[in-house]
Amino acid sequence: MSEDYKDKEYSKDIIDRDLYEEIDDEEMREILDEERAKLREKKEEEEKPKRPFPKWAFWLIAVMMTINIVGILPKTFSLPAVDFLIKSAELMTNKDIDEYQQSVVVIESGNSKGTGFSISEDGYVITNEHVIDNEMPITVAFEERGLYGGEVVHTFEDIDLALLKVELKNQEALPYLPLAEKTTFTEREHVYFIGNPLRFNGIANEGEVIGYRGLSDWDKEVLMLDAPIYHGNSGSPVITEEGRVIAVVFATIKDEEHGKVGLSVPITYFHEKMKGLEPMIQLPSEED
Repeated sequence: MSEDYKDKEYSKDIIDRDLYEEIDDEEMREILDEERAKLREKKEEEEKPKRPFPKWAFWLIAVMMTINIVGILPKTFSLPAVDFLIKSAELMTNKDIDEYQQSVVVIESGNSKGTGFSISEDGYVITNEHVIDNEMPITVAFEERGLYGGEVVHTFEDIDLALLKVELKNQEALPYLPLAEKTTFTEREHVYFIGNPLRFNGIANEGEVIGYRGLSDWDKEVLMLDAPIYHGNSGSPVITEEGRVIAVVFATIKDEEHGKVGLSVPITYFHEKMKGLEPMIQLPSEED
């Protein structure tokens, strides 16, 4: 594909790095009707649940639906929240997902909040460069281990990634997610991702890998995901069924063929950048 053709094709790219989605009242009613229909169909199809569904999820869903109907909830919450929360609650009963969540962190820097994830037991963390955006101080919060101070080890602006290092407490070993050696996938491969969308933390969800696409302001192609990605998911790890991270969520975009899709940075690009920093930084290999 020629550069002229690529520039013309992607000249209208509108990348949403804030992952914000605004839906008007009419669209919200349509979404609620659709979600109610899904719930009815699911109830009819399932004779009995394989695992008990968390009671807190039902209450949370009921409250959010009620608030949306009367129009009180801010528009930042005007999205398919019902299906989004149901799926997360279901996934939380999966012991593997529960284990993955221990390595996913909340990152706050200045007025910015996003997601990151631990990639080594000695405190290295990956997030998006735009999440930290040169703001200090940086706090990194693990679900069960609490708050840590974070320092920027290196930023890779051209692929919107940043490597952080947290200050360990008493030589502890942190939980971490293993990185795939390179980004490989099959068409429509099922993946998980975990992040801190909206006002929630540690929300798990799932989607499918569509494939690569180019962007007008990127030298490298990025990975498209058919997945419910929202504000706060920046920095979320894209995890395969085998528990390996193959990409990092950084934005959404409206694609002509697939509609609204998530965009993620292939983990291959991170490894390429890290080659220039070795042996100063030693990260676990996929076999570890």
